[in-house]
Amino acid sequence: MTDQAKASMRLRVDMNNMFDEYVGAGNGLTEAEINELIPALSTAHETLQANRGTGMTGWMTMPYEQEEIVADILDAAEEIKNNFDAFVVLGIGGSALGPTAIQFALNHMRWNELPKEKRNGFPKLYVEDNVDPERLEALFDVIDLKKTAFNVISKSGATSETMSQFLIIRDRLMKEVGDDWARHIYATTDAARGNLIKIVKQEGMRMFVIPDGVGGRFSEICPVGLLPAAVCGIDIRQMLAGCAYMDELCKVNDIEKNPAMLGAAAKYAAMMKGRNISVMMPYVDSLKYMADWYAQLWAESLGKKFDREGNEVRTGQTPVKSLGVTDQHSQVQLYAEGPHDKFITFIGVDNYRTVMPIPEGYDDIPDVSFLGGHTQNELIAAEQTATEFALLKQNQMNRTITLPEVNAFTVGELMYYFMMETAYCGELLNIDAYNQPGVEEGKNATYALLGRPGYEEKRAEIEARPAKNPRWII
Repeated sequence: MTDQAKASMRLRVDMNNMFDEYVGAGNGLTEAEINELIPALSTAHETLQANRGTGMTGWMTMPYEQEEIVADILDAAEEIKNNFDAFVVLGIGGSALGPTAIQFALNHMRWNELPKEKRNGFPKLYVEDNVDPERLEALFDVIDLKKTAFNVISKSGATSETMSQFLIIRDRLMKEVGDDWARHIYATTDAARGNLIKIVKQEGMRMFVIPDGVGGRFSEICPVGLLPAAVCGIDIRQMLAGCAYMDELCKVNDIEKNPAMLGAAAKYAAMMKGRNISVMMPYVDSLKYMADWYAQLWAESLGKKFDREGNEVRTGQTPVKSLGVTDQHSQVQLYAEGPHDKFITFIGVDNYRTVMPIPEGYDDIPDVSFLGGHTQNELIAAEQTATEFALLKQNQMNRTITLPEVNAFTVGELMYYFMMETAYCGELLNIDAYNQPGVEEGKNATYALLGRPGYEEKRAEIEARPAKNPRWII
């Protein structure tokens, strides 16, 4: 893609409605407040750039380092396409949210319902992330195990949810296809450490590596996300090109040129003013699940009890997913007239991938006939503008991110933008944006309750809790 073509696909971040001038004096940010953050932002930028690719910032170099890996992924995708009718992702957290978001964004919204020829021969995709016992049983009702490949994703191979799914699938495959069962499994895991790599070597499965320094919520641009995308025909090279383009924009230490730097400054300043809820509201159905992926990225990265010096700070901002126009009829009443404790991010597009005209009809009913001659494209754009206006009237902060269109390049841009914005905010908050001690406590308690060796003390701690008072159980 030429530089001119890339520039034509550049997303835009409009922060105007975050400022007093637009949202009302005392209800938004001031330019002075943003300017005060520039020294800290500049330091954050220098820290990120100096450390890129080290520690847990391995994701920052992923757009540039994977040509051989991409070739292997495309080879596996062709193999899967030629041998299987369905591809099932077994993972949780980023291992599931990322692939779901990308599939829904870039392929047909009813992909699995299309006949195979309309999918260009690519398999159906299922992402199984939860352990509700009814979920896998429902999956078995709609797939043929003999014609299904499974991608088990776990860096440690100790993820209880994913490994329970793997054990169930393994057992069913052994019964259905016999000794050839391992041919149906593709593993994505650590290159040398953990339980899953041991199983891979023991069983002779094909595998892909989760690089060091890439946590689950940042993993969509490594084999965790690239393999499921490629299996369904998505152009993963263009996704990575979009990431690289946004990365280049974010290498500039200038708040007026670096979109993620400006976005992080405004979001941090909003948090300091008590805007503790971040609403993500795409006005594009195809980006609906991008809000789910973003929720994990934002919540798990910034929700921290301690800062880097060990001071108790209780940082974070609660992400909420919404969908325009749908949630104008369920949530916007709260956003407009409720407390000033949130700001809204709209995501829109310049050009939808189809145009849907609205036919003329019912001239005797003006409330209906006025729609005739317009398009649904015009209608959804008007609804987005109208919601923005309604929020401004109520002095509620909002911003708008606009993609020229939804394609592999722009989706790569968008995801990388949010990752960079998160990294900058982590630096401004002086917290570790890459760990997740709160999640680990829940994992350890689960291991203890199910009798995993080595967790006897945790089991005793759980059992030592005060007995529940029957009075409060009705």
